[in-house]
Amino acid sequence: MRDYGLEFEKRTAFIRERLAESRCEGIVFGNSGGKDSALVGILCKAACENTVGLIMPCASRRNYGMDKDDGLEVAEQFNIETRTVDLTPVREAELAALEGVTKLTDMAVANIAPRLRMVTLYAVAHAENRLVAGTGNASEAYVGYFTKWGDGAHDFNPIADLSVTEIYEFLEYLNAPRSVIEKAPSAGLFEGQTDEKEMGVSYAAIDAYMAGEPVGERERGIIERMHRASEHKRRGIARYGE
Repeated sequence: MRDYGLEFEKRTAFIRERLAESRCEGIVFGNSGGKDSALVGILCKAACENTVGLIMPCASRRNYGMDKDDGLEVAEQFNIETRTVDLTPVREAELAALEGVTKLTDMAVANIAPRLRMVTLYAVAHAENRLVAGTGNASEAYVGYFTKWGDGAHDFNPIADLSVTEIYEFLEYLNAPRSVIEKAPSAGLFEGQTDEKEMGVSYAAIDAYMAGEPVGERERGIIERMHRASEHKRRGIARYGE
């Protein structure tokens, strides 16, 4: 297990360095009420007093209930400024604008919300001279379980190298709310959605595979297929002449 006391010191120092380099005055992050955003918010607040978390419900009932409540609990415990932006009307306007333009697939619709959230984060960041903190972990990155130009966008990410297992260990060390640690991970993309149900494989299996430990044949097949299919998400932008 990592020395999370040392990890805390190193990661808050990393955040301070990013702020100094950018000459920005603060940080903004998406407070989803989940494990990753909780850890990022805690680290950013420890590194920078001027940290703001945005709660951005968008269509899903869970966004307005459990996720919002859990995000507020983390914010209260760690004294993180919180603002709420309701993106459901924006999503509805986008869907209306696309009528007659194309026939959207279910996943195209689902990914509108994380992209609207990133637009919102960068609008606040630009207006207030802040950096946008990323909240993606290594397990999600390996299988491509993130939205390109949505939650995959950021100015820096203090937890990018941590597996989901390590995220939970870190949160335990920090005594984060049990509601965040114990609930099933979900991106809240649609009603009833959970990460592991949608992927068809557990984070424990993904983390074991990444660590070189044995996993079942079915799990290995899913992980390897997802990794191959999402390679484009982990590459830089292709530019002619480079």
